[in-house]
This record gives sequence, C-alpha cells and structure tokens, in this order.
Amino acid sequence: MTDNDKTAYQAELLFNRLLKRYKHLKKWARRIGTNAFRLYDRDIPEIPLVLDIYGDAVSGAFYRRHAGVDDQRPGEAETATSAWLDAWLSAMKAATAKALDIEENLIFLKERQRMRRRQETGEQYGRIAESNVYRDVIEGELRYRVNLSDYLDTGLFLDARKKRALIRNEAAGKRFLNLFAYTCSLSVSAAKGGASRIDSVDLSKTYLEWGKINFALNRLEAPGDFIRSDVLQFLDHAEKKKERWDLIALDPPSFSNSKKMLSQRTHRAKFQEQTKETRSTTTIDIKRDHHELIQRCLSILEPGGTLVFSSNARGLSLDAGDFPGIIVKDIGKSLVDEDFRGKRTPCCYGLTL
Repeated sequence: MTDNDKTAYQAELLFNRLLKRYKHLKKWARRIGTNAFRLYDRDIPEIPLVLDIYGDAVSGAFYRRHAGVDDQRPGEAETATSAWLDAWLSAMKAATAKALDIEENLIFLKERQRMRRRQETGEQYGRIAESNVYRDVIEGELRYRVNLSDYLDTGLFLDARKKRALIRNEAAGKRFLNLFAYTCSLSVSAAKGGASRIDSVDLSKTYLEWGKINFALNRLEAPGDFIRSDVLQFLDHAEKKKERWDLIALDPPSFSNSKKMLSQRTHRAKFQEQTKETRSTTTIDIKRDHHELIQRCLSILEPGGTLVFSSNARGLSLDAGDFPGIIVKDIGKSLVDEDFRGKRTPCCYGLTL
C-alpha cells in the first residue's frame, strides 16, 4: 500500500468514526445544554488526533510522537516527511469537515509536544498565532470565551466541565480562592454559585484579562481580586498575613518554571539541604512537589473548608495517610463526563479540614 493509499484509508476510517461519535454526542450535548465537547481522542491508534467541537468549529491537536514521525530526519528525508505530514493532515481535516458538515477553514489543529518540551519552548502558554478566532462555549446558564486559533489550549478545559459544576454547587456564601486560575472559569462558576468572595491568582496578565471577559460575558461581578502573581509567592504572602478561604481550587501545571521554588521541604529531606539560590532556579515538578503545595494550601484553609486538588500528571495519586487529620476523598471518577468516558481520568481529590 502506498502512502497515498494509506492516507486515504485512514481518512475514511476517521470519517466513519466521527459520524458515529457525533451522532451519539450531539444528542447528549443538547440534553445537558452545551455546544462544546470532546469528539475524538486518538480512538484509532494510527490517527493520533484529538478533536473538540466548539459550536460550528473544531479545535484539536496532532500528537507527532504517536504518529511514527521522526523529528531528527536530516536533509531530503526531513523534507519528504514534512510534505507527507502536510498531506496527511490535510486529508484528515477534509474528512473531519465532511463528517461534521463544516468548512475546513474552521478546523484548527496544533501540534502537541511532550510537556517538558512545551515548557522549554514556551508553547504551553505562549501565543502561537494571531488569527483571533473566538467562540463562546455554552454550559447551561454560563458562557466562556475560547480562542480556537492562537494558543495551544483554547482557554477552557472541556474535561473540567463537571468540576466547574462542583465548584458552583459548593460556593454559596464561601470565600473562594482559585490558584493557577488560567482564564478563571472556576471563578465564574463560583460567582454563579453565590460565593461571597473570589480571588483568582495567575502569573499571566493575558489570562487574567481573559477571566474578566468571562465574568463580563455572564454579567457577573467578581467580589474579590484578580491577582497577578507567582502562586508560591502568593501563598507565602497569604500565610504571613494569616488569610483564610473556605474553598480553594488547586490545579497546577505538571511542570512550571517558577520564579521561586517552594520555600519549605517537609516531604523530602534532600530539599531541606538545598540553598535558597538553588531552590530559586528549580523547576516545579508536580509529581515531586504536590504534597507540600497541598499542605501550604491547607494552611490557609478555614476549618471545615475544602481544598479541591486536581492534576493531569500521569500516575499521580494521593495517600490519605500523608494528610493526618484531613478527610481525603478521591472524586476523579465522579467528574468524568460522557465525552471523556473510557479515557485516562485526571486525578481530583477533595481535602476537607
């Protein structure tokens, strides 16, 4: 089978798969009141794409490392590979457009690199285009602005749909703290749920301004602050001032180049031996550092309050024995919605004082 024949065969496979998934999920989406959902997630191993529907458009990703494409091919071989890949992606976009009856120019595919590589290049959070293709995601009574074209992520994590609902249901009358707030979708949910105070902390001015747009879309006031800060520095400040919140959301990136490494190392003695200068240049690895980060959040949690900790880091789980006196509940499976069933479940825990 030639490369062209193989590509045509895979395009047909994708077309048939999308028809089946779309027929099922569009009815479910209409029933729950949303216009955005995960349609395809590497369901066919040789077609390593993720495709998300946002109304009349699609934003997705291509996973090169799962496609058998060698990034290190030199010279003519590299050029030939690039030409093949362009043709392959074009065929997959055409199949997607046909299956969903949308225009190809409304399908936006980015390339997903390994997490550490994205951190090195800045692609994880940096702007990669200037096309400014926006849509508003509907989730019941709420709206969230997404950018389909210009960032690796759109501004809203679809797999956190039920977590947003959870925060909304728990927020009434509570002081809510949203750490690593991104575009503040959890803060909007808390506001809709009647939180008495909402503080959103993120290092990115762009994302905090985006969060303000999300509040404006819903005609909601933000009874609190949008705080541009390194989360670790914010926690230092909050601990010193003895500030407290009743409900805290902690959803850190798997890796983060922080201006300041965690100041206390309670769970690994070797970190206690590090100098301040060494810590200040260390990359945060959530698999290594989650315990202390959680403990620091618990230190600013009001008695009786709840910390919702979540992470997409593979293999991460919490041991209740590591948090004596704290009620630790694994809620990850309960937050999986229909469009993510059968996929790897991100960890999510509720920790209550």
